[in-house]
Amino acid sequence: MQQHTLAAEILQTGVGLHTGVTTHVTIKSAAPGSGRYFVRVDLPESPIIPAQIAAVNQTVLSTQLGKGEIHIRTVEHILAALAAMGVDNARIEIDGPEVPLLDGSASVWVESILQVGLVAQSEPQKETYVILEPIWVRDEDAFVCAMPANETRFTYGIDFDLPAIGNQWYSWTMPAESNSDTSFVTEIAPARTFGLLHQIEYLQSAGLIKGGNLENALVCGPEGWLNPPLRFATEPVRHKILDLVGDLSLLEKFPQAHFLAYKASHNLHIQLAQKILNLGF
Repeated sequence: MQQHTLAAEILQTGVGLHTGVTTHVTIKSAAPGSGRYFVRVDLPESPIIPAQIAAVNQTVLSTQLGKGEIHIRTVEHILAALAAMGVDNARIEIDGPEVPLLDGSASVWVESILQVGLVAQSEPQKETYVILEPIWVRDEDAFVCAMPANETRFTYGIDFDLPAIGNQWYSWTMPAESNSDTSFVTEIAPARTFGLLHQIEYLQSAGLIKGGNLENALVCGPEGWLNPPLRFATEPVRHKILDLVGDLSLLEKFPQAHFLAYKASHNLHIQLAQKILNLGF
């Protein structure tokens, strides 16, 4: 299979979840072999930050990439959309420190990609790395692992005391040819980020979720969801798969493996990706 890039530019504007800052994003085509990368066009000399594991410098409630004092926060949704839709090479220009949350899911990015389409490029895709032995990381009862499999599959479990969420599991298989996929568009991309009502005041006092609201994030309390209806009964756990796909996209190409996670976090996702990278991926 050949590498692919966008056939035309994508433009989106919105507020960042944590910073509350409005930014403008332009996703452009990029040369074969250049990968997916961010460009801070608001800064002198427009510094480039590659969408790679080596650039991760923070994983508190989102994944942040950086180079020195320059950073891009909450990259997981846009990267999940690009990677799952088969965009190997993309120049993501942004005029601020955080990718817009938009509606809290990856649907806007996916719809934009579908609208402009892809073009095949001259170079072949990188060879898929096949996981041959189980690899895992854990923190108490939370874990994420990669197990040998005949396909690339993502399975996630979450468990919350709140009755409206409870214990949920979901599994999704990535097609061998991701740029012809429709299941990501319908099953994973629409799942929105979610938060717990009792944590909001603390997170805001810590300088987080300044841009979060009932229009871009689901909020759950003891009595149920504050802003129903959900798009799926299992929307929270599907969103965790979205985050995992975005974080593992920093490997640039998804390994062939069954990724299984339970009560995990961006931090554990990135730790697993680093372990895979250390194997020579």
